[in-house]
Amino acid sequence: MKAEGRSAALVRGAVLAWAVVVPSFGFSRPAPAPARWCELLPRPANAALERVEVTSDWFEVYRVSEGVFAFVEPLQFQEAISYLILGADRALMFDTGMGLVPLRPVVGRLTKLPVEVLNSHTHFDHVGGNAEFERILALDTAYTRANARGFAHAKVAGEVESSAFCRGAPRALDPASYHTRPWRATRVVADGEKIDLGSRMLEVLHVPGHTPDAIALLDRANGLLWTGDSYYDGTIWLYVPETDLDAYERSMARLATLVPGLRRLLPAHNTASAEPRRILEVKNAIREVRAGNREGKPEEKGRVVFAFDGFSILTSAPLLAGRKAPGTQGGSGLDSPP
Repeated sequence: MKAEGRSAALVRGAVLAWAVVVPSFGFSRPAPAPARWCELLPRPANAALERVEVTSDWFEVYRVSEGVFAFVEPLQFQEAISYLILGADRALMFDTGMGLVPLRPVVGRLTKLPVEVLNSHTHFDHVGGNAEFERILALDTAYTRANARGFAHAKVAGEVESSAFCRGAPRALDPASYHTRPWRATRVVADGEKIDLGSRMLEVLHVPGHTPDAIALLDRANGLLWTGDSYYDGTIWLYVPETDLDAYERSMARLATLVPGLRRLLPAHNTASAEPRRILEVKNAIREVRAGNREGKPEEKGRVVFAFDGFSILTSAPLLAGRKAPGTQGGSGLDSPP
């Protein structure tokens, strides 16, 4: 999920060398810079993939690998990406996006297999379409259960301000009533659990840090790792109260052990493909940041951004000082640092 705040904040997918000063609109995240952000579209990494034509004026669908489709929402500044993963017997949606327009009808045009949902974590921009599906897998955490109640309009209203879109809101959306609907997990999954789709085995990896319920998804046979918000090309947001930097550092170290067997990362924002070496770079970067060996740029509300080659880390002074929230009450990803 992209960051909270106001002026002088980096857009998650922005070119890392620049920051944008924008006016305050009275909502709790930084307003994007539409001209610069929209100019980045289509992102080269996505344009290099095979575009799959679907009847939708909102989702762009790309074939990332055999039986793997990325559902990109490029015209809203989160640039959320969800994935449809096909097996021989059933399919899995890894995340369901913003919930700005219906997702299920587009999925239904690509597969007639039964579809289950698993979320990389339960921030609002990853669970927006969950309520459209009957079968939802989830970790059994208090944080997950709290977020399954949905997010009211007052919490997410800033995500549908005019500045949040490239070409205005989608036609089917009423911005004045936008919210995410409640959903219910129908099956609990745990770290290390295998999900057999038929001729495709996926492994659930609990990688807390960004949120208490963050997971990555591994397809060992095909060398694919879905990273959620633990890594994406751009500004990685690690500053909200539920973020745990100790856990994030451990999780990145765990994912780094997988890199020799990976062919591709599949992140949840901006680009549907990234180089596996980025995991090693982020593992080293977060250690450097926390050791005080990298100078950061202060932002408002105690946030600090640390720039690296190809990505940056946006965290907060309280978290760097060791402050932690319980992580049991849920969170949208739009709250101020602790």
